[in-house]
Amino acid sequence: MPSHAPEPESRTRLAEILGAGASNAALGEELTKVLARACAVLDVDTATVLRHDSRWQRLVAIAAAGLEEEVYQGVQVPVGAGFPGSVAARREPVVIDQVDQTTVLNALLAERGLHTMLGVPMLAGTELVGVLHIGAARDRRFTTTDIETLRLLADRLAAVLQAELMHQNQAATIALQRSLLPGVLPVIDGLRLAARYVPGAEAGLGGDWYDVFRLPGDQTGIVMGDVSGHGLEAAVIMGRLRSALRAYALDCDDPAEVLAKLDRKANHFEHGVMATVAYGILRPGHETMALSLAGHLPPVLASPGEPARLVPAPPDPPVGLTVGATVERRTTMVQLPPGAVAAFYTDGLVERRDRLVDTGMDQLAGLVRPEDPDRACARIMAAMVGSRPPQDDVALVVLQRAAGAH
Repeated sequence: MPSHAPEPESRTRLAEILGAGASNAALGEELTKVLARACAVLDVDTATVLRHDSRWQRLVAIAAAGLEEEVYQGVQVPVGAGFPGSVAARREPVVIDQVDQTTVLNALLAERGLHTMLGVPMLAGTELVGVLHIGAARDRRFTTTDIETLRLLADRLAAVLQAELMHQNQAATIALQRSLLPGVLPVIDGLRLAARYVPGAEAGLGGDWYDVFRLPGDQTGIVMGDVSGHGLEAAVIMGRLRSALRAYALDCDDPAEVLAKLDRKANHFEHGVMATVAYGILRPGHETMALSLAGHLPPVLASPGEPARLVPAPPDPPVGLTVGATVERRTTMVQLPPGAVAAFYTDGLVERRDRLVDTGMDQLAGLVRPEDPDRACARIMAAMVGSRPPQDDVALVVLQRAAGAH
């Protein structure tokens, strides 16, 4: 593996392969053009890019020249298996001069009549983005310059793919969260509602969510949840948990039982997932709320004539952390006098690098008062977030039992 600076010949070849530069073509179309030029410049018959799927540790063919069937047929190769899999596992150039079932998993390579192949890893720093390989249907001796040229091309394509993937993930995450977070809170007699959601400036969009929905028997469900992690995967998991909780909520009127079912679902189908969830059910007339906490911070309650306080509900383990264990989840009954306000939130509202979360919770409790929920949200966000972008996602839901309710 060359350790010296790239040779002038390698750079010249790279410039020929990359062509005139950026165009308006879609990524797949542009990759195909680059691979076709690579075949011509490097005097080979095929060139293929396989993207690394880190979650499943597989390589997936996304672009090819001379071997387009790999893309059309959705070829996938496990990391560590076959020719491209060994390139990914070793993270260094690999050359083979025998293409058959003993050296490759993908039968298309042998069927194409390839005799010699060269593969290089596509790396962005230490992160494996994919594998780039070329092949010749004859005895082709790959020189140091060939290898170096392909490595330089792999580095360029890795950067392009990583940037495109980040852009796609961000766009998909935004679209997914917009579709799952309530655009408009439900209108419920005797109840006022307001909410805020702000993505974290540093980690980006993640798995925070809130939900308010009607339930059979003139009841109302309110959810505040936080899936660990950020990005598209956290948002997808959030969507699945949100849907599952809604389904369980239709069958159970005990929040602890709903969260127990959600925990069981997460442990069975969402291995490695962890989420904190607060789930409350407002009983008919909104005089009381049944509340259960799965590792989530307690809501703040402010009743007329009384100081605001954190609801004394015991926190049970988060969802997804009780594999193989039996957990008795608990429900706390909370009284809501007429005019009372309850504020549900995620840790992004109260936690900062320079202060303990308990300090932030105490500050929040000092801000919540019996008032219009929209006004309460505005005051809380102004005091807790202010003019600095939040480091982590912030979700806030404030509900008020109407003062004239009985």
